[in-house]
Amino acid sequence: MPKKIRQLMAMLEKAGFTDRGGKGSHRNYLHPSGVKLTLSGRAGDDARRYQERDVEQALAEIRHDETQ
Repeated sequence: MPKKIRQLMAMLEKAGFTDRGGKGSHRNYLHPSGVKLTLSGRAGDDARRYQERDVEQALAEIRHDETQ
């Protein structure tokens, strides 16, 4: 069962990403380490697999940066 966009947003915000706004249903997230991610869709929409994968990769990248 796919996650909701709001779940991905919560994961990003919990990891330290800040919402930098965007146009329409697009939101730009920025982490203090410099990692950027654009997430599209309304909060109640089902996330597509590529969106879940992008969030997972961004979270893995900041974890990798923190260990170095």
